[in-house]
Amino acid sequence: VVKDLGLQLLELSDYGGRIQSKGRTQYFALHGKRGHLVTAERIDREQLCRLVEKCVLRCELIVEGQM
Repeated sequence: VVKDLGLQLLELSDYGGRIQSKGRTQYFALHGKRGHLVTAERIDREQLCRLVEKCVLRCELIVEGQM
């Protein structure tokens, strides 16, 4: 994420970067030491998308501050 935004790692934490998903479960998180997008917990495709061939989980990266 840091590389894609063209930021330094300290800038991301200074700007308050965070991941936000709809619903109660947060499936993704930002790894603070590296700025990578990681899974926050185990994702069970059969439970989430039983009747759907293409399973998509959406999330937003929020970066506040000077962005």
